[in-house]
Amino acid sequence: MDYMAKHGAKRARPAELVPGTVRVISVRMNYYPEHARDTHQVLADGSRAFVSRYALGRDYHKVLRNRLEKLAQQIRGESDCQCRVFTDSAPVLEVELAQKAHLGWRGKHTLLLSREQGSWFFLGEIYIDLPLPVDAPQENHCGTCRACLDICPTQAITAPYQLDARRCISYLTIELRGSIPEELRPLIGNRIYGCDDCQLACPWNRFAQKTVEPDFAVRNGLDDVSLAELFAWDEAAFAAKLAGSPIHRIGHEQWLRNIAVALGNAPASPDVLVALQARAQHPSILVREHVQWALQRHSKA
Repeated sequence: MDYMAKHGAKRARPAELVPGTVRVISVRMNYYPEHARDTHQVLADGSRAFVSRYALGRDYHKVLRNRLEKLAQQIRGESDCQCRVFTDSAPVLEVELAQKAHLGWRGKHTLLLSREQGSWFFLGEIYIDLPLPVDAPQENHCGTCRACLDICPTQAITAPYQLDARRCISYLTIELRGSIPEELRPLIGNRIYGCDDCQLACPWNRFAQKTVEPDFAVRNGLDDVSLAELFAWDEAAFAAKLAGSPIHRIGHEQWLRNIAVALGNAPASPDVLVALQARAQHPSILVREHVQWALQRHSKA
């Protein structure tokens, strides 16, 4: 995540990223799939794989970007202006901009929260050179609640509004390319891609609305599938089944690494042991390391 330091000044100064920018149009788009299996039930079954709900369907970068490009084209057609679209694709302070645009406030888990929509949504931006009216920032409504801090499996939310990414399961399973620290592996449970616990615990998400966007519908049964089944996917199956998914970008090796950890945390069963033993001699040192750790966990049980 060195990009955060690399682009430090540009992140806070839109006109340095896109010269001429005087305003930012901030948008949000709901993503929670309408027919996904209950998240709590999946997390409670250690033999099943949990995938963060934003990643069950098509890659949102493509979906949201296409929508924003159409909006930008309409704006260009109505006025003489220059504008540029962003969807987590550049050093942009998305949450801060969205808060200033009255879309919500930064919750104690560092995500944007809305009284009407909770937090199950994506953010996107249009940088524009028109001096549009400015919205009033949204007020904070977290109060004394600390549900997100208390629920975090790895205690990555070290204080209100402070996140230690090195402990965050989303970082560990998505951004981290090497070995997952051993002391954190048992805390990951069956989460193989991302983590939604802080959002699940947030009382404002009782107002969240599910998406009607077909592209965010569940694909390949990823809302309710066994760890052993996913671990059996070879590289070709991984590429074919996850084409167009945000999961695809982590690659097959990291996918296996994550599932190996989850299998190490799963209840012992013949299916779990057979799955792990089948990958014990995998060509990847990274995969072998995590498989060996998982097998040792079950040998001590």
